[in-house]
Amino acid sequence: MVVLSSHSILNNCLAPCKSTAEVPIVDLSRPDAKSRIVNAAEEFGFFKVINHGVSIKFLEKLENEAIDFFNLPLPEKQIPGVANPFGYGNKNIGARGDVGWVEYLLFSTNLNSGELFPGIPLLLRELLTEYSQIVKRMASDVLELMAQELGIPVRDCFSKMIKDEKSDCMFRLNHYPPSPAVNLMGFGEHTDPQIISVGRSNNVSGLQICLRDGGWIPVPADHTSFFFNIGDSLQVLTNGRFKSVKHRVVANGNKSRISMIFFGGPAMNVMIKPLKALMEDGEESRYEEFTWKEYITSAYKTRLGENRLRFYEKLSI
Repeated sequence: MVVLSSHSILNNCLAPCKSTAEVPIVDLSRPDAKSRIVNAAEEFGFFKVINHGVSIKFLEKLENEAIDFFNLPLPEKQIPGVANPFGYGNKNIGARGDVGWVEYLLFSTNLNSGELFPGIPLLLRELLTEYSQIVKRMASDVLELMAQELGIPVRDCFSKMIKDEKSDCMFRLNHYPPSPAVNLMGFGEHTDPQIISVGRSNNVSGLQICLRDGGWIPVPADHTSFFFNIGDSLQVLTNGRFKSVKHRVVANGNKSRISMIFFGGPAMNVMIKPLKALMEDGEESRYEEFTWKEYITSAYKTRLGENRLRFYEKLSI
Protein backbone atom coordinates (compact mmCIF):
# COMPACT_ATOMS: atom_id res chain seq x y z
CA MET A 1 0.00 0.00 0.00
CA VAL A 2 1.22 3.50 -0.80
CA VAL A 3 0.43 6.42 1.48
CA LEU A 4 -0.35 9.51 -0.56
CA SER A 5 -2.18 12.11 1.45
CA SER A 6 -0.81 15.37 0.05
CA HIS A 7 -3.49 18.04 -0.22
CA SER A 8 -1.82 19.33 -3.39
CA ILE A 9 -2.28 15.94 -5.08
CA LEU A 10 -5.92 15.61 -4.08
CA ASN A 11 -6.63 19.02 -5.61
CA ASN A 12 -4.84 18.14 -8.84
CA CYS A 13 -7.74 16.75 -10.86
CA LEU A 14 -8.37 17.07 -14.59
CA ALA A 15 -11.33 17.67 -16.84
CA PRO A 16 -12.23 14.66 -19.05
CA CYS A 17 -10.69 14.49 -22.56
CA LYS A 18 -12.99 15.58 -25.38
CA SER A 19 -10.98 14.91 -28.56
CA THR A 20 -12.09 12.00 -30.78
CA ALA A 21 -8.73 11.39 -32.49
CA GLU A 22 -7.43 7.83 -32.36
CA VAL A 23 -3.98 6.55 -31.48
CA PRO A 24 -2.11 5.26 -34.59
CA ILE A 25 -1.40 1.53 -34.67
CA VAL A 26 1.70 -0.05 -36.21
CA ASP A 27 1.62 -3.76 -37.06
CA LEU A 28 5.27 -4.86 -37.12
CA SER A 29 4.36 -7.89 -39.25
CA ARG A 30 3.14 -5.76 -42.17
CA PRO A 31 5.32 -4.39 -44.98
CA ASP A 32 3.94 -0.87 -44.43
CA ALA A 33 5.22 -0.77 -40.83
CA LYS A 34 8.06 1.63 -41.74
CA SER A 35 5.81 4.23 -43.32
CA ARG A 36 3.24 3.98 -40.54
CA ILE A 37 5.93 4.49 -37.91
CA VAL A 38 7.21 7.66 -39.59
CA ASN A 39 3.72 9.03 -40.25
CA ALA A 40 2.77 8.48 -36.61
CA ALA A 41 6.02 10.03 -35.38
CA GLU A 42 5.39 13.12 -37.49
CA GLU A 43 1.70 13.57 -36.63
CA PHE A 44 1.46 12.30 -33.05
CA GLY A 45 4.95 11.58 -31.72
CA PHE A 46 3.33 8.41 -30.42
CA PHE A 47 2.11 5.05 -31.68
CA LYS A 48 0.92 1.63 -30.55
CA VAL A 49 2.81 -1.47 -31.68
CA ILE A 50 1.17 -4.85 -32.22
CA ASN A 51 2.47 -8.22 -33.48
CA HIS A 52 5.76 -7.57 -31.71
CA GLY A 53 6.56 -11.19 -30.94
CA VAL A 54 6.87 -10.85 -27.15
CA SER A 55 5.19 -13.62 -25.14
CA ILE A 56 2.02 -12.42 -23.42
CA LYS A 57 2.51 -15.09 -20.73
CA PHE A 58 5.93 -13.62 -19.97
CA LEU A 59 4.46 -10.11 -19.74
CA GLU A 60 1.68 -11.28 -17.41
CA LYS A 61 4.20 -13.07 -15.19
CA LEU A 62 6.25 -9.88 -14.90
CA GLU A 63 3.11 -7.88 -14.21
CA ASN A 64 2.08 -10.22 -11.38
CA GLU A 65 5.53 -10.03 -9.79
CA ALA A 66 5.39 -6.23 -10.01
CA ILE A 67 2.04 -6.19 -8.23
CA ASP A 68 3.45 -8.44 -5.51
CA PHE A 69 6.37 -6.05 -5.04
CA PHE A 70 4.18 -2.98 -4.63
CA ASN A 71 2.04 -4.88 -2.10
CA LEU A 72 5.08 -5.31 0.15
CA PRO A 73 5.41 -3.24 3.36
CA LEU A 74 7.03 0.14 2.73
CA PRO A 75 10.38 -0.70 4.43
CA GLU A 76 10.86 -3.66 2.07
CA LYS A 77 10.07 -1.53 -0.99
CA GLN A 78 12.67 0.99 0.15
CA ILE A 79 15.51 -1.56 0.21
CA PRO A 80 16.74 -0.40 -3.26
CA GLY A 81 17.15 3.07 -1.71
CA VAL A 82 15.16 6.28 -1.97
CA ALA A 83 15.01 7.52 -5.58
CA ASN A 84 17.78 10.06 -6.27
CA PRO A 85 17.10 9.61 -9.12
CA PHE A 86 17.40 5.79 -9.02
CA GLY A 87 15.64 3.64 -6.44
CA TYR A 88 12.14 3.57 -4.95
CA GLY A 89 9.99 6.70 -5.13
CA ASN A 90 6.68 7.47 -3.45
CA LYS A 91 4.61 10.49 -4.51
CA ASN A 92 7.59 12.77 -5.24
CA ILE A 93 8.62 12.94 -8.91
CA GLY A 94 12.09 14.38 -9.34
CA ALA A 95 13.69 16.99 -7.11
CA ARG A 96 11.72 20.12 -8.10
CA GLY A 97 8.51 19.65 -6.14
CA ASP A 98 6.42 17.67 -8.64
CA VAL A 99 4.08 15.14 -7.04
CA GLY A 100 1.66 12.50 -8.29
CA TRP A 101 -0.55 9.61 -7.20
CA VAL A 102 2.21 7.10 -7.91
CA GLU A 103 4.97 4.96 -6.47
CA TYR A 104 7.75 3.63 -8.64
CA LEU A 105 11.11 1.97 -9.14
CA LEU A 106 13.66 3.68 -11.40
CA PHE A 107 16.89 1.98 -12.45
CA SER A 108 19.67 2.33 -14.99
CA THR A 109 19.82 -0.56 -17.48
CA ASN A 110 23.48 0.05 -18.32
CA LEU A 111 25.36 -3.17 -17.62
CA ASN A 112 28.45 -1.13 -16.75
CA SER A 113 26.64 0.42 -13.79
CA GLY A 114 26.90 -2.85 -11.82
CA GLU A 115 24.11 -5.22 -10.83
CA LEU A 116 20.85 -4.47 -12.62
CA PHE A 117 17.79 -3.76 -10.47
CA PRO A 118 19.54 -4.14 -7.07
CA GLY A 119 17.62 -4.67 -3.85
CA ILE A 120 14.44 -6.20 -5.25
CA PRO A 121 13.19 -9.83 -5.08
CA LEU A 122 15.24 -12.23 -7.20
CA LEU A 123 12.46 -13.38 -9.56
CA LEU A 124 11.35 -9.82 -10.25
CA ARG A 125 14.97 -8.82 -10.88
CA GLU A 126 15.45 -11.67 -13.36
CA LEU A 127 12.21 -10.85 -15.19
CA LEU A 128 13.01 -7.13 -15.36
CA THR A 129 16.50 -7.86 -16.69
CA GLU A 130 15.08 -10.05 -19.46
CA TYR A 131 12.26 -7.58 -20.18
CA SER A 132 14.58 -4.58 -20.46
CA GLN A 133 16.76 -6.46 -22.95
CA ILE A 134 13.73 -7.50 -25.03
CA VAL A 135 12.32 -3.99 -25.15
CA LYS A 136 15.70 -2.44 -25.93
CA ARG A 137 15.97 -4.72 -28.96
CA MET A 138 12.45 -3.79 -30.03
CA ALA A 139 13.22 -0.09 -29.67
CA SER A 140 16.39 -0.54 -31.73
CA ASP A 141 14.48 -2.37 -34.47
CA VAL A 142 11.84 0.38 -34.63
CA LEU A 143 14.53 3.09 -34.79
CA GLU A 144 16.15 1.26 -37.70
CA LEU A 145 12.82 1.04 -39.52
CA MET A 146 12.48 4.79 -39.01
CA ALA A 147 15.92 5.44 -40.48
CA GLN A 148 15.15 3.27 -43.50
CA GLU A 149 11.88 5.04 -44.22
CA LEU A 150 13.54 8.44 -43.82
CA GLY A 151 16.10 7.44 -46.44
CA ILE A 152 19.11 7.77 -44.14
CA PRO A 153 22.04 5.79 -45.60
CA VAL A 154 23.26 4.61 -42.19
CA ARG A 155 20.50 2.32 -40.96
CA ASP A 156 21.66 2.28 -37.33
CA CYS A 157 22.17 6.04 -37.02
CA PHE A 158 19.55 6.18 -34.24
CA SER A 159 19.69 2.66 -32.84
CA LYS A 160 23.45 2.65 -32.25
CA MET A 161 22.95 5.43 -29.71
CA ILE A 162 20.91 3.20 -27.41
CA LYS A 163 22.82 -0.01 -28.24
CA ASP A 164 26.14 1.52 -27.18
CA GLU A 165 27.48 -0.20 -24.04
CA LYS A 166 27.76 3.24 -22.45
CA SER A 167 24.22 4.30 -23.37
CA ASP A 168 22.20 6.04 -20.68
CA CYS A 169 19.10 3.84 -20.85
CA MET A 170 16.70 3.62 -17.91
CA PHE A 171 13.72 1.58 -16.79
CA ARG A 172 10.78 2.73 -14.67
CA LEU A 173 8.15 0.52 -13.03
CA ASN A 174 5.10 2.53 -11.93
CA HIS A 175 2.21 1.68 -9.64
CA TYR A 176 -0.85 3.94 -9.55
CA PRO A 177 -3.07 2.84 -6.64
CA PRO A 178 -6.87 3.28 -6.74
CA SER A 179 -7.43 6.99 -6.19
CA PRO A 180 -9.82 8.79 -3.81
CA ALA A 181 -10.90 11.27 -6.50
CA VAL A 182 -11.98 11.09 -10.15
CA ASN A 183 -9.38 12.11 -12.76
CA LEU A 184 -6.68 12.59 -10.15
CA MET A 185 -3.24 13.33 -11.59
CA GLY A 186 -1.05 10.25 -11.32
CA PHE A 187 1.94 11.58 -13.26
CA GLY A 188 1.92 15.15 -14.57
CA GLU A 189 2.24 16.20 -18.19
CA HIS A 190 5.75 16.09 -19.63
CA THR A 191 7.86 14.98 -22.56
CA ASP A 192 10.63 12.40 -22.29
CA PRO A 193 14.13 13.82 -22.83
CA GLN A 194 15.56 10.61 -24.34
CA ILE A 195 15.52 9.42 -27.95
CA ILE A 196 12.60 7.05 -27.61
CA SER A 197 10.51 5.47 -24.84
CA VAL A 198 8.64 2.17 -24.90
CA GLY A 199 5.77 1.66 -22.47
CA ARG A 200 3.38 -1.08 -21.52
CA SER A 201 0.70 -1.34 -18.82
CA ASN A 202 -1.83 -3.75 -17.39
CA ASN A 203 -5.37 -3.54 -18.71
CA VAL A 204 -6.19 -0.37 -16.75
CA SER A 205 -6.49 2.95 -18.58
CA GLY A 206 -4.97 6.25 -17.51
CA LEU A 207 -2.40 7.32 -20.11
CA GLN A 208 -3.25 10.43 -22.14
CA ILE A 209 -1.33 12.20 -24.92
CA CYS A 210 -1.46 15.78 -26.13
CA LEU A 211 -2.16 16.50 -29.80
CA ARG A 212 -0.48 19.26 -31.76
CA ASP A 213 -3.61 21.42 -31.40
CA GLY A 214 -3.31 21.21 -27.61
CA GLY A 215 -6.19 18.78 -27.12
CA TRP A 216 -5.75 15.64 -25.05
CA ILE A 217 -6.86 12.12 -25.96
CA PRO A 218 -6.98 8.99 -23.78
CA VAL A 219 -4.93 5.97 -24.82
CA PRO A 220 -7.12 2.87 -24.51
CA ALA A 221 -5.53 0.23 -22.29
CA ASP A 222 -4.16 -2.85 -24.05
CA HIS A 223 -1.90 -5.15 -22.04
CA THR A 224 -0.91 -7.06 -25.19
CA SER A 225 0.66 -4.08 -26.94
CA PHE A 226 3.55 -1.63 -26.55
CA PHE A 227 3.39 2.15 -26.84
CA PHE A 228 6.21 4.25 -28.27
CA ASN A 229 6.91 7.89 -27.37
CA ILE A 230 9.15 10.14 -29.45
CA GLY A 231 11.56 11.90 -27.08
CA ASP A 232 13.10 15.38 -27.12
CA SER A 233 16.43 14.08 -28.45
CA LEU A 234 14.82 12.47 -31.50
CA GLN A 235 12.93 15.72 -32.13
CA VAL A 236 16.29 17.48 -32.35
CA LEU A 237 17.94 14.74 -34.42
CA THR A 238 15.15 15.12 -37.01
CA ASN A 239 15.29 18.94 -36.79
CA GLY A 240 11.70 19.09 -35.59
CA ARG A 241 10.25 16.74 -38.20
CA PHE A 242 9.28 14.44 -35.35
CA LYS A 243 7.82 16.11 -32.25
CA SER A 244 8.28 14.73 -28.76
CA VAL A 245 4.87 13.92 -27.34
CA LYS A 246 3.57 15.51 -24.18
CA HIS A 247 1.80 12.90 -22.06
CA ARG A 248 0.38 12.36 -18.58
CA VAL A 249 -1.29 9.67 -16.48
CA VAL A 250 -4.61 9.97 -14.68
CA ALA A 251 -5.13 7.63 -11.73
CA ASN A 252 -8.08 5.25 -11.86
CA GLY A 253 -10.60 5.60 -9.05
CA ASN A 254 -11.21 1.86 -8.64
CA LYS A 255 -8.26 -0.12 -9.97
CA SER A 256 -4.50 -0.23 -9.63
CA ARG A 257 -2.51 0.54 -12.75
CA ILE A 258 0.92 -0.98 -13.37
CA SER A 259 3.10 0.43 -16.14
CA MET A 260 6.66 -0.24 -17.22
CA ILE A 261 8.70 2.10 -19.40
CA PHE A 262 12.06 1.69 -21.11
CA PHE A 263 13.82 4.99 -21.84
CA GLY A 264 16.37 4.81 -24.65
CA GLY A 265 19.04 7.44 -24.06
CA PRO A 266 22.51 7.82 -25.63
CA ALA A 267 25.91 7.83 -23.94
CA MET A 268 26.72 10.96 -21.98
CA ASN A 269 29.26 12.27 -24.50
CA VAL A 270 27.01 11.88 -27.57
CA MET A 271 26.37 15.15 -29.39
CA ILE A 272 22.67 15.76 -30.11
CA LYS A 273 22.11 17.82 -33.26
CA PRO A 274 20.04 17.55 -36.47
CA LEU A 275 21.30 14.89 -38.86
CA LYS A 276 22.65 16.32 -42.12
CA ALA A 277 21.06 13.42 -44.01
CA LEU A 278 17.63 14.80 -43.07
CA MET A 279 18.36 18.45 -43.89
CA GLU A 280 17.18 19.94 -47.15
CA ASP A 281 19.57 22.15 -49.15
CA GLY A 282 19.73 25.49 -47.36
CA GLU A 283 17.75 24.24 -44.34
CA GLU A 284 19.00 25.65 -41.06
CA SER A 285 19.28 23.84 -37.79
CA ARG A 286 16.51 24.77 -35.40
CA TYR A 287 18.59 23.86 -32.36
CA GLU A 288 21.90 24.58 -30.74
CA GLU A 289 23.86 21.35 -30.46
CA PHE A 290 24.40 19.82 -27.04
CA THR A 291 25.70 16.65 -25.44
CA TRP A 292 23.32 14.23 -23.79
CA LYS A 293 25.02 14.94 -20.45
CA GLU A 294 24.33 18.66 -20.85
CA TYR A 295 20.69 18.05 -21.71
CA ILE A 296 19.85 15.53 -19.01
CA THR A 297 21.62 17.68 -16.41
CA SER A 298 19.48 20.63 -17.53
CA ALA A 299 16.33 18.47 -17.51
CA TYR A 300 16.86 17.44 -13.89
CA LYS A 301 16.86 21.13 -12.93
CA THR A 302 13.43 21.86 -14.43
CA ARG A 303 9.88 21.14 -13.34
CA LEU A 304 8.14 18.18 -14.93
CA GLY A 305 5.94 20.08 -17.37
CA GLU A 306 8.46 22.65 -18.57
CA ASN A 307 9.65 22.83 -22.17
CA ARG A 308 13.25 21.75 -21.67
CA LEU A 309 14.19 22.29 -25.31
CA ARG A 310 13.49 26.02 -25.08
CA PHE A 311 17.07 26.58 -23.89
CA TYR A 312 18.38 25.14 -27.15
CA GLU A 313 15.86 26.38 -29.73
CA LYS A 314 17.22 28.72 -32.41
CA LEU A 315 14.03 29.10 -34.43
CA SER A 316 10.34 28.96 -33.52
CA ILE A 317 8.86 25.54 -34.31
